[in-house]
Amino acid sequence: MLTGRRYLLAFTPEQAVYAGTVGAICRAVWNTGLEQRREYRRRGSFMGYNEQARQVAEAKKDPVCAWLADAPSHVLQQTLQDLERACKTHGTWKVRWRSKTRTAPSFRFPDAKQIAVRRLNRRWGEVRLPKFGPVRFRWTRPLGGAVRNATVCRDGGRWYISFCVEDGVAEVAPNGKPPIGVDRGVAVAIATSDGGLDDQNFVTPGEAARLKRLQQRLSRSLRVHGRNRGSKRRDATRAQLGRLNARIRHRRADFAAQTAVRLVREHGMVVVEGLRIKNMTASAKGTLEQPGRNVRQKAALNRAILSKGWGGFLRKLEHAARYHGAKIEKVNPAYTSQTCHACKHIAPESRESQAVFRCVACGHEDHADVNAAKNILAAGLAVTGRGDLAVGRSVKRQPPARLAA
Repeated sequence: MLTGRRYLLAFTPEQAVYAGTVGAICRAVWNTGLEQRREYRRRGSFMGYNEQARQVAEAKKDPVCAWLADAPSHVLQQTLQDLERACKTHGTWKVRWRSKTRTAPSFRFPDAKQIAVRRLNRRWGEVRLPKFGPVRFRWTRPLGGAVRNATVCRDGGRWYISFCVEDGVAEVAPNGKPPIGVDRGVAVAIATSDGGLDDQNFVTPGEAARLKRLQQRLSRSLRVHGRNRGSKRRDATRAQLGRLNARIRHRRADFAAQTAVRLVREHGMVVVEGLRIKNMTASAKGTLEQPGRNVRQKAALNRAILSKGWGGFLRKLEHAARYHGAKIEKVNPAYTSQTCHACKHIAPESRESQAVFRCVACGHEDHADVNAAKNILAAGLAVTGRGDLAVGRSVKRQPPARLAA
């Protein structure tokens, strides 16, 4: 299987400056290539990777664009290949630009022959990259396989390297352990059908106050300086915000990884809701002709959903399931929080509050999120018994016992 290994880089000051330069060059190549593709689409023509790679090679010989030669050639080619893949997957008009301030610099070395990794001691390793030379990184875990490629990125003011590794692990057989249902919530991040409630505060009260203070300072710097958005004071504020948000983001990822590994180790099938998080967290502002309603309440709900990391938890769950013989099943989320697990009666009034579920038909009481997790598990078992796609929820029924025999 292909898996990833991420390590903290220890660039020298010169290497850090050069990494920022390479990231800026890749961003310029991405944006120029995207604009070129869109212009050709406007004319009814097509521009692909081969022609763009040829033009980049020719542009390096031009004195005006000689700065392109400062970056490794394979890195620029990989940037164009990533653009090609993005345009084919999402469409040329839906691919986003790479911003200087909002997009973290990132570039990939695709040729494994140009990447040499060795361990220096218990805590440090060294990797040789084209035009970078030897770069040290924190050796926090073994590579566990052959390196296929390496990606360098900056996150929260720090530089990291991610190796794509072929670990040699074949497909793992099912572990045969009991299934479990998982409900992702806002007040409680993870609720399971066996009654477990897993949650964590990723932001301390002090960090929340500091985060608000930095955001206010950044907003004031925009109003005071006007169009001068490149002031050193504003850059320093943005850097502090980036480091604080990175710390919060890493806590969230660590919680998701640990919870996901525990679930797939103890259970053979994990049933989750097939939520469309992007649609659920869309803005409610509307347009000038039709302004939205309850915009501030919807914005608060969106922040609460995103702060729990629903999407990241599902990715961690799917990744960990490959190594522990577990299966991830997605079911239709409709009415899972309004259905009584005991009598299957559906009523919005049964959910008295965020945490209390009391059925208006049979009087069954349970934690609201746990009751939803039990319904999710029941839906997953019904779908796997029929053999359908979980989210589709076809109307086929379980075959009769005499036919199944």
